Amino acid sequence: MSSGEPGVDTIDTVETRTRSAVITARAAATFDPVGRSVATARSFVRDTLQGWGFTDIVDDAVVLTSELVTNAVVHAGTAADVLCLRSADAVRIEVSDRYPEREIPLQQSSVHMGSPDREGGRGLQLCAALATRWGVDYSPTHKLVWFQLDLPHRPVGTRAAGPCLPADLLPVADGRVRVAVIQIDRTGAISAWNEDAGDLFGYAAEQVIGKPLNDLAAWPHTPGTSTGIAEALQLSRWEGSYGIRGSHGRVIPVYASHLRVRDNGGEPSTVCLLVRDDERAVLQTPLRGATPEQGTLSEPNATDPFEIFIGSPAPEDLDGLLQRTVERARDMLDGDAAFLLLATDDETELEVRASTGLPSARQRFARVPVEAGPGRYGSARMPAVHEDLTVVPGAVPLLNGTGMRSVVTVPLKVEGRLTGSLGVAAEAPDRYSNEEALRLQFAADRIALAVESARLGELERLRRGSLSFLVEASDLLAGTLDRDQTLALMAQMTVPTLATWCAVYTIADQSAEPYLSYVLHEDEERIDGLKALLSKISPPDPVPTPGARIWSAPSEAAHQAALRTSMRSLGLGESMTLGSGIGTTLSTASAVGGETVVLPLVARNRVIGMLTLGKPSDEHFRQEILELAEDLSRRAALALDNSRLYSERMAISQSLQRSLLPPGLPQIPGVEVDVIYRAAGEGNEVGGDFYDLFPIRDGAYGFAIGDVCGTGPEAAAVTGLARHALRLLAREGFGGPAVLERLNAAILDEGDRSRFLTLLYGELWPQEDGSAVLKIVCAGHPLPLRLRQDGTVEPYAEPQPLLGVMDDLELYEETMTLDPGDVLLCVTDGVTERREGTRMLGDDGLAEVLTTCTGLTAGAVAARIMRAVERFASDAPSDDMAILAMRVPGLQQD
Repeated sequence: MSSGEPGVDTIDTVETRTRSAVITARAAATFDPVGRSVATARSFVRDTLQGWGFTDIVDDAVVLTSELVTNAVVHAGTAADVLCLRSADAVRIEVSDRYPEREIPLQQSSVHMGSPDREGGRGLQLCAALATRWGVDYSPTHKLVWFQLDLPHRPVGTRAAGPCLPADLLPVADGRVRVAVIQIDRTGAISAWNEDAGDLFGYAAEQVIGKPLNDLAAWPHTPGTSTGIAEALQLSRWEGSYGIRGSHGRVIPVYASHLRVRDNGGEPSTVCLLVRDDERAVLQTPLRGATPEQGTLSEPNATDPFEIFIGSPAPEDLDGLLQRTVERARDMLDGDAAFLLLATDDETELEVRASTGLPSARQRFARVPVEAGPGRYGSARMPAVHEDLTVVPGAVPLLNGTGMRSVVTVPLKVEGRLTGSLGVAAEAPDRYSNEEALRLQFAADRIALAVESARLGELERLRRGSLSFLVEASDLLAGTLDRDQTLALMAQMTVPTLATWCAVYTIADQSAEPYLSYVLHEDEERIDGLKALLSKISPPDPVPTPGARIWSAPSEAAHQAALRTSMRSLGLGESMTLGSGIGTTLSTASAVGGETVVLPLVARNRVIGMLTLGKPSDEHFRQEILELAEDLSRRAALALDNSRLYSERMAISQSLQRSLLPPGLPQIPGVEVDVIYRAAGEGNEVGGDFYDLFPIRDGAYGFAIGDVCGTGPEAAAVTGLARHALRLLAREGFGGPAVLERLNAAILDEGDRSRFLTLLYGELWPQEDGSAVLKIVCAGHPLPLRLRQDGTVEPYAEPQPLLGVMDDLELYEETMTLDPGDVLLCVTDGVTERREGTRMLGDDGLAEVLTTCTGLTAGAVAARIMRAVERFASDAPSDDMAILAMRVPGLQQD
């Protein structure tokens, strides 16, 4: 199998193997020993596991497969066989290479897994770190590395039960809970839409039937950790949160449960149950635990205090747990708002992660210092009660401008380490005292460990997803040396995965100003407005300090522009310019109104640009996203600088190479001339083959076609020497043999840089009777062919020694006449030695093609020869090719 089309063998029946209890399915593929096979292997494993519904372990499996396949195809240089095996409780993946020369380790010998700082040798270390079990098997012809990833424990057939709770601790829902039921067909289009769906989202059934669900869904973007909506609809079962755009244009957060079914005819579809996200308890699958023995009840004093506070079942994801926590805290103290912040790794800042009763979209991921002021009331490490915030303005920055008057905050601690802060606020003053602080602290102590455990789990998933994201990004950036394509890739990898919009500034040299090179927004209609805004403000300073820094200029400029537009629309300022509109300005201001950060693009100790990332109004970046963006910026900077160096060197090379080509072909009275030249090698415009046609004196013209040994710049250097020497010597009056003998001496004078040269040189004199007289010297070059009017083809010269080998050459010239209608064809060996397998075009094949050119012009003859050469083989030419065709049309009759 090829690396581009891996074969997949799926077993429908159950197979028993010694390596695992029961294998229920398998997928196998073989990948060729080429670099692109690594990315193809990753896609194969990702598609296989997602098809089996094992999204929980996809990222770990992809990372391990990438390392092991790299060892096989890059380091060992052999094909890699990848086998995925599915069992009831685990997935086993085997990667084998074919390297029989590798030494089989002796029994009980130590296994050296290499240093983690080395470029290679990390595969086994990653297996040891990520896999449940792993091993290495050797045979005389293969080495096989396998690893096993256990699936999350999901007991089958268990049921969940929670304790009896007081009414005030039950989940909150509307008086009438609406459950939207939507059915999606195999194409992803909506086929059924119930009445509750219409009430929740504002669309009648006839408005949405037949439309793709993707048109309405606002799917969350977290790098490497989320499945797309299209993939989620293909899974047998899926549960989680996303958004639906309502008829009013706003996104409505929902909690959904998807189930893949089939009808009586075998046609698959997906049934989606959706409720408002704050009513997720209606659909959320409970955590499965051991079912109590029938006939027994738990004692009231054995009830977990965490379950009493959070409710049962507890949310499985961190965001759900935090949101439930703030809702319970608000209800417990009868507050108007509540918020929960999590500490950063260094415990210097707190990041807003959940809130209720506050503008959560504006505050989410905002950061505040742990030590906001002196004393215990300025530190998040101690409980604090503020009876009236108007007395101490700014004491709780998160509540500025919210109308809250009193607040109580308590720390979340695990083993004495600050992990977060929980607060409840009210609009009235004097609502809270130390008694409420103690109650809230008791609740915070009950949930702190669960919150920290969920946070660490989320952080681990995000980091593993980030690793997978960076692997894919590195592959994409390494796949091109085109500067514009590199800029586009940088922006497309960040939007919408890391940011809502992105701008890339480039710096040509140390004295140049940053230039806005690329702008991208997740909404294409806003790109032009965003580009116009950024073009009007000064670019960020090119500071080489690593890390993201805040840049407020775009947000300030956008708000000023929106304010001016609003004033003009109200008649308070100058009249609006034709074509401008308040909608465009306000939408641009909204697009860049959130947090904007700048990351330097540093390559080879020089700032070559800046990567700017932005969020819409009042949104902030997560610290983990900024760290991932910093890693991406380092890789992108090196790729961008490589593309710059490649472009500069290509421009220099092409300029020098074009200087070796003749400036143009002179018009020769009574003779048609045409030339086709093709250089081998990417980016080369001239190589070892060359041609020339030039006037020597009145009525006499010189022509030459030659082939320097080899191709590329070294051959091009001898090309320049030969072409210019021919012109100079011929115009000094030397005959053909003397010209070539002196050129031979000049080539030998180059010493180690010299290369041998085959050359056909001739001089041409058009005659009054319509014929042309030629004098030709053929020094080791393929012989020219003469095509007569009757279709006969014959060689037109005798072979003589090539140039650049011997000191003393005795060359002679041959004189002949081209009659009216005759064609002289001169080619280099790249034409006659064109191969397809064991076949070669050869002199006979060229002559056969030339016999079909009777009556054609010189240009048509050259074009037909080139077409025949190109069609002779499917591969690109491996040698330079030059074709020079001359035809004597004869005298024109009046």
